[in-house]
Amino acid sequence: MNFPTETTSHEPMFTLPRALTALLVVMFAIHFVRMALPERLDTQVLLTFAFIPARYGTTLFAHSFYDGIGPKIWTFLTYALLHADLSHIGFNSLWLLPFGSALARRFGALRFYVFLAVTAIAGAAAHLVTHEGALAPMIGASAAVSGAMAASMRFAFGSGSFLSFRRGDAEAAAMVPALPLLQALRHPRVLAFLAVWFGINLVFGVGSISIGTQAATVAWQAHIGGFVAGLLLFSLFDPIRPVNGRDRGDEAVEAQDPV
Repeated sequence: MNFPTETTSHEPMFTLPRALTALLVVMFAIHFVRMALPERLDTQVLLTFAFIPARYGTTLFAHSFYDGIGPKIWTFLTYALLHADLSHIGFNSLWLLPFGSALARRFGALRFYVFLAVTAIAGAAAHLVTHEGALAPMIGASAAVSGAMAASMRFAFGSGSFLSFRRGDAEAAAMVPALPLLQALRHPRVLAFLAVWFGINLVFGVGSISIGTQAATVAWQAHIGGFVAGLLLFSLFDPIRPVNGRDRGDEAVEAQDPV
């Protein structure tokens, strides 16, 4: 399969795939509805759909709907559709534009949504393990966004892909064959990205978002959970035949696009 080495038209690079557009519309619609709710009702929304570690193994919500089996299951996913404020949802959306676009084009809508759901669940699980019994609810799509970023690293620096020096158009850039995980982890640009990403997440805050306040800190363990899941599980979702040691011809070597 051949991939163009130059962008023939800049317009497709700024056309969002419908799967990502629909996701952004849903996230913003939910946020604007919550903004219109009275504080009491919005608190109930958070108690019902945010991820709260104290829900598991304590009696904080005993004999109430919030302690039922339903919220204990669905909040592993629904927390990712809630955000603290416009800057929170805006920041996540900005990161989704490049990485989510490439992944949505590569996976197609169904695989894209399932992949984001799996990485969001992985982020919630990592948060639960590191915040056992915590009362503060965690919300935000950051774990899923982190998973999309990690998955994109498997092909983003290949020749013709969206972070390469010889970028193709949006569709071609999303279809560049991925490197095997161990080979990708030896790529200097992937290593540099990983170092910066993990460094930023370790530097910025610990915790989650508190009900009834505007204070928010970064739930970085959830980010790492989503990122690691995205990096490791990418191959299970990827429909494109990967580059491997057996068929690494000139095109495969070029696909590494070394600095």
